[in-house]
Amino acid sequence: GQLFRPDNFVFGQSGAGNNWAKGHYTEGAELVDQVLDVVRREAEGCDCLQGFQITHSLGGGTGAGMGTLLISKIREEFPDRMMATFSVVPSPKVSDTVVEPYNATLSVHQLVENSDETFCIDNEALYDICMRTLKLSNPSYGDLNHLVSAVMSGVTTCLRFPGQLNSDLRKLAVNMVPFPRLHFFMVGFAPLTSRGAHSFRAVTVP
Repeated sequence: GQLFRPDNFVFGQSGAGNNWAKGHYTEGAELVDQVLDVVRREAEGCDCLQGFQITHSLGGGTGAGMGTLLISKIREEFPDRMMATFSVVPSPKVSDTVVEPYNATLSVHQLVENSDETFCIDNEALYDICMRTLKLSNPSYGDLNHLVSAVMSGVTTCLRFPGQLNSDLRKLAVNMVPFPRLHFFMVGFAPLTSRGAHSFRAVTVP
């Protein structure tokens, strides 16, 4: 689609291989300057830059290792802007790799220091919802991403539309974060309806 500018894509020839250190110190570190150039270019085109939103997983090497490196670099360059992350947290029941707990632990340490708001998305809960509520026996990444996108659009509604409770990332943090290091939010979404039952269920308030 036309969601992202094609010249804003940055990619390398090798992955991090589910290794946090590779993403944070070697493979990811080689790419992060190019990524920062793109971020800088987009930031310069803004009238009033409010902050940054980063979507990544905490179980792999690139999202966890390079993602947290990017967050710390953006923090250095834009210390007064908000940093919000949507972080997919791994689970032992739905696990791709054996080193997910290590990658997640190393990432959370970085998020505590460098993020202002972290919305935790539970991988196991996503699969659970797909199987129990949406009645999908074998959920695809598309189904999981559909759930994540619904939650993300719900969380950011107050930032994107005018209204009585029109808010921004900073106001959200002021109201939700008791101490700077305690900024990890659990997200919820209702009503959840399977695609087959959409036409039989009212989702509006009369």
